[in-house]
This record gives sequence, C-alpha cells and structure tokens, in this order.
Amino acid sequence: MNVKQSMVGLEPYIPGKPIEEVKRELGLDEVIKLASNENPYGSSPKVEKAIIEEFQNIAVYPDGYAKELRVKTAEHLGVKEEQLIFGNGSDEVILILCRSFLTAEHNIVTAHPTFSQYAHNAVIEGTEIREVPLNDGVHNLDAMLDEIDENTKMVFVCNPNNPSGTYVNDEAFMSFIRKVPKDVLVISDEAYYEYVTAEDYPNTLSLLDEYPNLVILRTFSKAYGLASLRVGYGIASEQLIREIDPGRGPFNTNTIAQKAALTALGDQEFVQSCYEKNKQEMKKYEIFCEENGFKYYPSQANFILMDLQKPGSDIFNYLLAKGFITRNGEALGFPTSVRITIGTPEQNDKIIAELTKWLV
Repeated sequence: MNVKQSMVGLEPYIPGKPIEEVKRELGLDEVIKLASNENPYGSSPKVEKAIIEEFQNIAVYPDGYAKELRVKTAEHLGVKEEQLIFGNGSDEVILILCRSFLTAEHNIVTAHPTFSQYAHNAVIEGTEIREVPLNDGVHNLDAMLDEIDENTKMVFVCNPNNPSGTYVNDEAFMSFIRKVPKDVLVISDEAYYEYVTAEDYPNTLSLLDEYPNLVILRTFSKAYGLASLRVGYGIASEQLIREIDPGRGPFNTNTIAQKAALTALGDQEFVQSCYEKNKQEMKKYEIFCEENGFKYYPSQANFILMDLQKPGSDIFNYLLAKGFITRNGEALGFPTSVRITIGTPEQNDKIIAELTKWLV
C-alpha cells in the first residue's frame, strides 16, 4: 500500500510540548506554557456553565449546519449567515478550501515564514508552492503579486502574520487586492484579529461585496479561549461558501464546541478585557528588548518574536529547563529568535526575570 506521492516525506504539524510531558521529562513541579498563543485567561466564565448544560445531549449528533452559532456570528459580523462556513478550527477551513480548488496543475502564493498549514494542505493536493520572503517581517505584497500567473488559485495573507506578529495595513492590502486577478482567491487569515491595536488594520468585511474572490478566516481558539474545542470559520460570498460546503465533513463541529463558541461570542466584555491585558503586557517584552538592544517585531497578536542573538535552540532549552515552554525560532524560520505567547502579568514577570538572569 502506497500513499500518494505528495504525502511522501511530508511532516505532520508539530505543536508545542504539552505541560505534563515537560514536567515528567524534567522533573518540574510547575511549568508555564507560552508556546501556542493560547489565551492565558482562559475563556469567558459563562462558558463552563453552558458546556455543563449541553452535556446532556452528548449522545446526539450535533447540528451539522451550526445554525444557532451561525446566526449569532453573522449578526455579530454584520454579514449573512449564508456567507459563513464553520470548521474544526480555521485549520479545517483551509483544508476545505485547498480540497475544493487545488490540483497538481495549480500553484498557491504565500509569504515565508508564515503559518505552515497553507503550504501543508496545498502540498497534499500536489500543488506548487510559491513562497515569497518577508520584508523585515512583513508580507512583501508586490513580490507576491509578481508570483501570480495563470495557474495561481490562491494567495494567502496571514494578517497579523504568524510567527512574526506583523501586519499588512489597509493601504497596502487595498492596493494588493485591486491588482490580484479576479479568478485568484485572496485568503486573509485573521486568527489574531481580536488582539489588533493598529488603527490602519484593513476592514476586510467591508470588501466582501466588491471582491467575491476574498475569503476571511477567523477563529474562537485565540482571544475567545476555546483552543481545545476547535471552532473556526470562513467568511466569503454566498456563492463561494455554497460551492465549497460539500468539502466539509458532516457534523464537523461538535455540539459542546458550538455552544461554547456561542456563549463566548456573547461575552464581548471578556474579550475586550483580554485585549486590554494583552496590550499592556506586550509592553513589558518591548521594554525588555529595547533595554537590552534586542530586535523584535512589533506585534499585533498575542505573541512576540524576539531576536536574542543566540541560537534559538539555546534560548528554548534554557527556558524549558526553567519551566517555560516557548517556541524555538529555528523551527519558525528565525534561527536566533524565540517566540513567546503573552501570558498573565505573573507569568510574564517570571519569564522576563529568567531571561534577564540568562543575559548576566
């Protein structure tokens, strides 16, 4: 039995180390995970009650259309419910898009480094990947335009970008999308949208009527704090959603996840509080870098990528031994950097203190 050729040698996604595994391996009593850009404040306090109440329906298949969540999300965004598709995380929506449009005759255009699952899913379909290096951590949209040809099906803009945290502003995005051929999908991945502080961040929702080739991705995994329940969604024209929906598996978002997302969506006060705390705590890392002469990428997300001028594995292993799980920049395309999720004030103070000791 042989898998198709595009799968040969393809590596699965490698997440950050689990807390319990690190405790066991290193004999630590306390481990703080700041690796996967999860919300350190969890989810809305209202979510727990909603999950407990929904548990009684665990033996019944979920609503495959996610009607209740769909309606409330559409109201929140100001779009039609027919413009939404829900996935087992926005990762699955990326998979559905690639499954729906890509073949071995096509290519996609992405930045590099960026979120790995764009290329990963395209490779499985046998599609050519055209990667354009970031320009000082930011998407080089002009160079990405140059890579588009008659065989290009998709161009991905991760905004804010993972792992750099940088963003494409409104002027640059508008200039870009105007020039992209109408038969090429522009996929704006906005997983960290709720953390954005920049006033000139693109209002992509307002562009949907004018650009039927635009797809917006968002998620409940980050600011809403529901990473383990896996609920993400895509927003696009009604026609495009209708055409790709057959690529979605039946019952792909479970009942408890739908109810949790619905409840979390209704508590915007909690989301706003997380936004404010993240903005405030981000300053601590920026000050640390500025005081020590380290480069960092100004981040519009809930993580920061810092160049500490040492091999990323050295920084990662030092912090791991001290009980902090971070992301090694070597694996992300930044060999002398480390990416750290913005944690609680106590967590941030502890890891910055350890980094300061390491420098002495």
